[in-house]
Amino acid sequence: MDISRLKQIEDYCYTLPSDGKCAPVKLYGSQALLETMDDKVLEQISNVARLPGLVGAAMTMPDAHWGYGFPIGGVAAFDPELGGIISAGGVGFDISCGIRCLRSNLDLADIVPVLPQLADELFRHIPAGVGEEGELKLAPRELDEVMLGGAHWAVEQGYGEADDLPYIEEHGTMAGAVPGNVSQLAKQRQRGEMGTLGSGNHYLEVQVVEKIYDAEAARAFGLHQGQVLVSIHCGSRGLGHQIGTDYLVSLAKAAQRLGIVLPDRELACAPIHSPEGREYIGAMNAAVNVALANRQILAHLTRQVFAHVLPASRLDTLYDVSHNTCKAEKHRVEGHERLLYVHRKGATRAFGPGHPAIPEAYRAVGQPVIIGGSMGTGSYVLAGIQESETKAWSSASHGAGRAMSRNAALKKWHGRELIDELAGRGILIRTRSMRGAAEEAPGAYKDVDSVAEVTEKAGLARRVAFLRPKACVKG
Repeated sequence: MDISRLKQIEDYCYTLPSDGKCAPVKLYGSQALLETMDDKVLEQISNVARLPGLVGAAMTMPDAHWGYGFPIGGVAAFDPELGGIISAGGVGFDISCGIRCLRSNLDLADIVPVLPQLADELFRHIPAGVGEEGELKLAPRELDEVMLGGAHWAVEQGYGEADDLPYIEEHGTMAGAVPGNVSQLAKQRQRGEMGTLGSGNHYLEVQVVEKIYDAEAARAFGLHQGQVLVSIHCGSRGLGHQIGTDYLVSLAKAAQRLGIVLPDRELACAPIHSPEGREYIGAMNAAVNVALANRQILAHLTRQVFAHVLPASRLDTLYDVSHNTCKAEKHRVEGHERLLYVHRKGATRAFGPGHPAIPEAYRAVGQPVIIGGSMGTGSYVLAGIQESETKAWSSASHGAGRAMSRNAALKKWHGRELIDELAGRGILIRTRSMRGAAEEAPGAYKDVDSVAEVTEKAGLARRVAFLRPKACVKG
């Protein structure tokens, strides 16, 4: 990105001088991170700032990169009483893609002797990859129940524990889901995909807490140095992707019908209070529940593998947070509380201390925020802070963020060589796709350490712990 076009308005926050035709734009990041971003990021977030009913600024997080519609890492809030819109391009195709983080009662020394076996067993029992299906096959009626119940449905079917639910966003079930708004094709695509990781940047990673930044928050989260954690990164699979595809068409027709001028056809949208807007929200919430149930099943399968390899192990849910959503939330605007629909695409919610939506055990320190790193580099646990409410509607970065396209990565790296190199550093990768490994090469992403540091310095969330990967199952 050519940052000479930008004006710095505070530490780690820049804006594009307004042309008077749109709302403000804010880009959070350091100069170095912004320079790694494609110019398309600036174009896309400027287009978001032209949408009806936007409150405040259209924003990007420090890990932003080019996406479909909104940039990935884009955040924007809309007021339905001011004609505010809902946009499928502001949520993303992988609805409720997110991370379930599990903390264990194990330390690094416990897993070192069995790490190859653990990696192999996880790879054998966790379905991952393009087209991979799980053992669970759902009839249409059962899938409707998943879309209504989310993680609660999964627990009722014997997947995981009721103790998980308080530590899942929305307590495991997103209200307002309408299975009838989901197409039969979307349901058909999901029939065999419950309990699967998928492909791309989705993964299951065994990690070790290498560094503690905030001792108080770490204690509240139950974290200590040397502890083994597991992060599961995936979403709503084929159902969410098909919902995105279906509603891009219906929302574009609604925009045309209502005279909404779209700065980019990828930003197809409709007013939140319109029939089309309400229909998409009902379908989107159904997909959120599918994602929550999916990660709940995967957590259960992970526990089974750990129990087989390490019988004394226990894995508790630290937190489960989504990245691709639009949620109705109450925020203070100019001293008054208003109900806003906050689009977070490739961004995570980051409520500060005291917020009632945070589990009681964490309420004094803030909501856990997970920044997933690229393959082989490491991840971060952060905590939400009060300052983020006024800066970015309580939002923060969600990952390292791509610095180069998948095609460019394929030209530069070879999967087998990468996997061998990481094995030499003590990081075991299990994947069915050498091409997929090359696409997810560490060098194809921004530096996760910089993203986490700048997320903290920009006042979006504070670092709590750094997690070093030891084994990873990838699609």
